[in-house]
Amino acid sequence: MKLKYLFLSLFFLMALSCDKSNDDDYEFVQVATPQLMSKSAFRSSVEVRAPKSIQEPGKIYVYQEYIFVGDVDSGIHIIDNTKPELPKTIAFIEIPGNEDISVKNNFLYADSATDLVVFDISDINNIFIVERLKDVFNVYDYDVPVEAELVEYGNYNYDEDVIVGWTLTTERRKKENNIDFFLNDGAVLNSVAESFTGTGGSLARFQIVDNYLYAVGNYEMAIFNIQNLADPILSNTQYAGWNIETMFQANGYLYLGSTNGMYIYSLENPSLPEYISEFTHWEGCDPVVVDGNYAYLTLRGGNLCGQLESVLEVIDISNKTNPTLVERYELENPYGLGFKNDILYVCDGTAGLKLFKRETPKDLMLVNTLPNIQAKDVIPLENSLIMIGADTIYQYQYMENDIRLISSFKLN
Repeated sequence: MKLKYLFLSLFFLMALSCDKSNDDDYEFVQVATPQLMSKSAFRSSVEVRAPKSIQEPGKIYVYQEYIFVGDVDSGIHIIDNTKPELPKTIAFIEIPGNEDISVKNNFLYADSATDLVVFDISDINNIFIVERLKDVFNVYDYDVPVEAELVEYGNYNYDEDVIVGWTLTTERRKKENNIDFFLNDGAVLNSVAESFTGTGGSLARFQIVDNYLYAVGNYEMAIFNIQNLADPILSNTQYAGWNIETMFQANGYLYLGSTNGMYIYSLENPSLPEYISEFTHWEGCDPVVVDGNYAYLTLRGGNLCGQLESVLEVIDISNKTNPTLVERYELENPYGLGFKNDILYVCDGTAGLKLFKRETPKDLMLVNTLPNIQAKDVIPLENSLIMIGADTIYQYQYMENDIRLISSFKLN
């Protein structure tokens, strides 16, 4: 009898040992699977609707007396800013998969996942589509959930489907030494021109320069000839760099901000921008603006952006073939930035909006901070400064070394 119990004990010990060994080979992971929509249904879902609350504020753009606010991956809210003291939302253009826009002479260009869509906005109360260029963007922002540890694309067919969302589940999976998956690989998706072209913030990926629209994605640039505004032509696509996040144009050059640095392209041949040089820094989220012979860029560390440090860098670009770091200033949580005369406005995230006076192009002195607001991006216009925060648009009047609030407009 005792021998029988001994064998049973040995059996259970071996079973437990096997279970433990098996458990060591497995782990629980967050798996993302795409929610798909056919391209035909996706393309038929563009519509001008009545005003509604914003779900996830994105980028800002200004054209004439209107402010356009992106609702991430959903479309564009149009705000009548004829009276800056009392702005009013007047319409929402539903554009699935939208990240960026640019406007010239009453034609609005917007990305919609793989497509470029053109709207006639000459009558703001009667906006309509005039053209759609299909499959001109090879990559777009797939918006993979940041919590995802593994992405499984299943039956996704790039030629027939569009990813419109994700399902996230926790699953027990066998451990893999090397998990390779497509995570946030690309976003196809604007420094200031008055007259007939609108103005975007420093987080933009679209830029209009003369008769061309430039749209930059994660690693690719698409160039459109828009001489005929209602009938753009894809002139060229080319490799642009890696992990590109933003684009700024100034004086015949494009400046692309990436997580690893800044790329400079010449527009001497506007249909085929020529790579000139790059400035490399540690990894961090990186918008850039340019004034004269100096570029100003912010690096936000932490989370998915890379390093822990957050700084404002001043780059001497007088020699376009050899951009050189000349100064660095510590920040807390920087996003977009912009300049007006001798003041550089830096959105420092939860640390507020910071005003730096440029004693010289590289010697900056902090002269004011607007705390208790979340600052994401700014557009310094001729007579006012427009800033977007978490869910609010702020407008300010310029003052010496300071700004005065004109209005704050809640987006939801």
